[in-house]
Amino acid sequence: MSLPPRAGETKSFAALRHPGFRAFWTGAILATTADSVEHIVSYWMIFQKFHSPALGGFAIFSHWVPFLLFSMWSGALADRFDPRRLMQIGLCMFMCASLGWGVLFATGTLEPWHAMVLLSVHGMAGVINSPSQQLLVHDIVGPRQLQSAVRLVSTSRTLGQLGGPAVGGALMVAFGPEYAILGNALFYLPQILWLWRAPYGPKFRTPDANVAPARSRLREQSWRDIVATLREIASNRTIVSMICLAGGTSLFIGNAYQSQMPEFAHDLGHGDAGWHYSMLVAAQAAGALVAAFLLESRGLVLMRPRIAIVLAMVWCFAIAGFAISTSYPLSIAFLFVAGLVNLTFSSMSQSVVQLEAPAHLRGRVVGLYNMFGQGLRAISGATVGAGGELIGVHWALAGSALLLFAAMSVLFAFAMRAAPATATSGE
Repeated sequence: MSLPPRAGETKSFAALRHPGFRAFWTGAILATTADSVEHIVSYWMIFQKFHSPALGGFAIFSHWVPFLLFSMWSGALADRFDPRRLMQIGLCMFMCASLGWGVLFATGTLEPWHAMVLLSVHGMAGVINSPSQQLLVHDIVGPRQLQSAVRLVSTSRTLGQLGGPAVGGALMVAFGPEYAILGNALFYLPQILWLWRAPYGPKFRTPDANVAPARSRLREQSWRDIVATLREIASNRTIVSMICLAGGTSLFIGNAYQSQMPEFAHDLGHGDAGWHYSMLVAAQAAGALVAAFLLESRGLVLMRPRIAIVLAMVWCFAIAGFAISTSYPLSIAFLFVAGLVNLTFSSMSQSVVQLEAPAHLRGRVVGLYNMFGQGLRAISGATVGAGGELIGVHWALAGSALLLFAAMSVLFAFAMRAAPATATSGE
């Protein structure tokens, strides 16, 4: 089993001390920025051309449903094939989507079915890229600096999400939406080219005598394969609890409330919804960035599953507090805390799952984690959006947070029954 850092080994921004990870991280920031720019430009053009709420709903559906349906399949591919090549395939699909939008915008031939196809391509690109990226990060930094790397990758997503709207808006103003999204495709190139010769992946791993025979015995990806993976990890309470943590937070809340932010901003901002909306979104991102900086600068490695669950419970209170708050400064504070603890427990749970997973099944286990942690966001809107229609979005979000808190309490009791001392958890 892979080990976490030993006492005295942790350093500030440990993963960034790896030259390979620095190059990977830079490319990841550019790719995430490009992803965000594509959302900004394409959603704006779809709204301008069609004014279709249904297409807006399909955009969310097509983004998360592939994770629910195909994450295990993608994880199995990452087990069998070079994750660098799978990442390149995913990034090339992202590029093709951007180029497709640009051509259709420039020629004025965009139809609803075109939009649905491109949105689906973008969603599939994400599910192909994600497990391979997580396995490649493990290959680059190794188990001892994995949590630092996971936190920094999460930070790169936050930076991309913050910078994307600014970059996308500037490109649209300077060149128009057509050329903005065509140029956006270039942001994916640095990581694609770096992956071509990056000295990581299966050919560069330390041989493991247990991996090759196990791979040869595995059937082609199917539901039987999924069941077999579930059976193999069922006895590992640490993995099970972290997957349930990811699934619970996505199912009950996820990021569904973010689509309701304009209403929260209107209720709190007294007429200036646009500015207040931006501040609310920025508060979460700021909390995540502060968490990453504090944890990385101090070289902290938190690998206890029970701590992750407790932090998720704190997240529940922060989200519930935001939902019922009538004070704008207090709402900002609640969202800041939510962003801070969310990055901490999510990076912790992902690191624990990777370290605890059997080497020959790591891709599948990561795929299972993504299926729960990201795929269930496709239906999390039912607890917030649909509930908001019945009792108002404020009480719907607060109720979802309380339900999640109850689920996390049960999960905490389950985790307490785990073995008191494991290499990964340190308990």
